[in-house]
Order: sequence, then C-alpha cells, then structure tokens
Amino acid sequence: MDAVDREIIGHLMRDGRATYAEIGAGVGLSAPAVKRRVDQMRLRGQITGFTALTDPAALGWSTEAYVEIYYDGNVSAAELKRSLEAIPQIVGAWTVAGNADAIVHVMATSMTEIEQVVERMREHAKVERTRSAIVMSRLFERPRSR
Repeated sequence: MDAVDREIIGHLMRDGRATYAEIGAGVGLSAPAVKRRVDQMRLRGQITGFTALTDPAALGWSTEAYVEIYYDGNVSAAELKRSLEAIPQIVGAWTVAGNADAIVHVMATSMTEIEQVVERMREHAKVERTRSAIVMSRLFERPRSR
C-alpha cells in the first residue's frame, strides 16, 4: 500500500459514495486508475466492504453503554464472539488486556433494554460479573475501519 492508496482510502472513509472520478481528481489519477487500485485493495483485503453510517437516535437507539465483562476462568475468543453476536443490541465487542476480559458496546431504545441485554450477557455460564458505563452524550465519532 502506497501513499496514493492511503489517500484513496481517506476519500472513501470520508464519503463512501464518492465516484472514482471525484476521488481521482483529489489524488491526481484517472477514474479507471482509481477503480483498479480500489479493486486491488479489495482483493488484498485492505478494503473489506462499504457501509452506511447511521444516526443512532434516528434509528430509535437513544441509550448506549459500554459493558465490561469479567469471566470466571478461560473463555476462547471464538466462544465470546458466538455468544455476544447473538445479541443484536451489541454493536461492537473486543477482548482487552487489563482486569476485564471483554468490552461490549450496547445500543438500545431505553435503560430497560440495556438492563435486559446485560442480564442476557450474564446468562453465559462463565460470566462472573459485569460493569457498565452509560453514555451521557456523544461528543464526536471519527470514521474508522472494521
């Protein structure tokens, strides 16, 4: 990946619907040259897809939390992924270093729904405890890769 590829990715992260001609004008390439580079980055797995960014409030998700999960004993990342992916309100999950074993990002319509999600996470046999932080306001969010 060279500097031009990084510039192309920057354009796509700012506006995933930009045309190859628009991106080309910004990076000094023709539209077909940009398309070839994007196709190559997709083949190499550097670009894994295109998606729509949404406003959580517009979708009815007015409440969100980050929940630390503490497990009793060892749990594989694959097992964690399987159990957490099954809960649709969990929009992100990560294993972490430190005291907690995993952190999940929950988006929901209410505090009641957040509580139900946390209770559902606690149903896993090896969950020892959880600790939640409720988001009070969103200050900003940068575009990111998966």
